[in-house]
Amino acid sequence: MEDRILKYVLGELNTSEKAALRKQLEADKSLKEEFIRIQNTYALTLLSEQAINKQEGQKHFDCFLQQLKHQKRRRIIKTTLQYAAIVALLIASTVLATLHFSTSETPPLAMNSLHVPAGQRAQLTLSDGTVVWLNAQSTFTYPSQFKNNSREVKVIGEAFFDVAKDAKKPFIVSSQNIKMEVLGTQFNVYSYPENEYIQTDLVEGSLKIVQRDNEKNTTILKPNEQMIIRDGKMHVNDITDYEHFLWKEGIYCFQNERLIDILKKLELYYDVEIIVKDPGIFNVRYTGKFRQRDGIDEILRIIRKVKPFKINRDIENNRITITK
Repeated sequence: MEDRILKYVLGELNTSEKAALRKQLEADKSLKEEFIRIQNTYALTLLSEQAINKQEGQKHFDCFLQQLKHQKRRRIIKTTLQYAAIVALLIASTVLATLHFSTSETPPLAMNSLHVPAGQRAQLTLSDGTVVWLNAQSTFTYPSQFKNNSREVKVIGEAFFDVAKDAKKPFIVSSQNIKMEVLGTQFNVYSYPENEYIQTDLVEGSLKIVQRDNEKNTTILKPNEQMIIRDGKMHVNDITDYEHFLWKEGIYCFQNERLIDILKKLELYYDVEIIVKDPGIFNVRYTGKFRQRDGIDEILRIIRKVKPFKINRDIENNRITITK
């Protein structure tokens, strides 16, 4: 069974095998806890740039590997770790917290904070079974375990939530000056402080959105609706572009978007400054799909095939200049 869990997080199971495993996880609480532990640890190993203490992080993660050495688990995980130069200290703290809280009767409420570097993304499963995908340059704060009568998390950046249903504990997401409350649903949050707007798209379920600085300004979204807050005002529209959510799979999609809007997103996703010498090209519109791993240089080279422009990369100052 452990081999199947590892194959799942490594993407080696087909659709029917994934469905069968999910069914077993719902029926076996201990197996579900093991799944969450392995999946989160794997996700965090991909964020090697987050390491602040390589030696200490490696020490604690090696202890975790010892527990997984049966039935080829050690070999599979070591193969995965060949692609991570450093093991984050955050990995060790998450693993140790999981081990401690599974045995302690009255554990303290510990908060974890995960930042996803530029050009990367992450997926993790919370203690209640909620699955969260995080886009590049996003920060997610969450408790090791949910206690009391609610499940509260915070996000800055972009995240997609598949919330586990629990009628007794509403799931609350805070981001900048808004609060979103759900019981069980799927929705996407786009909330980078550098941008001039916050956007929430509801795919399934229902979602209550409240502005913290004006609680009278509240709306309840229905499936296939999106809410945009700009200049302190809420606007509700129908979702017109579902392909945007493909970022969860490492694909950035732009549907008839202005170059200026695309460049703002690329600046956030890849943590680079982009200067356009001729604003006249800002309003040129583009439609296309790009793989996150292609990198910003390749994306810009493909975009300029629609309307040519020159690209000058200043690596030392982390700056890209676009001219005609």
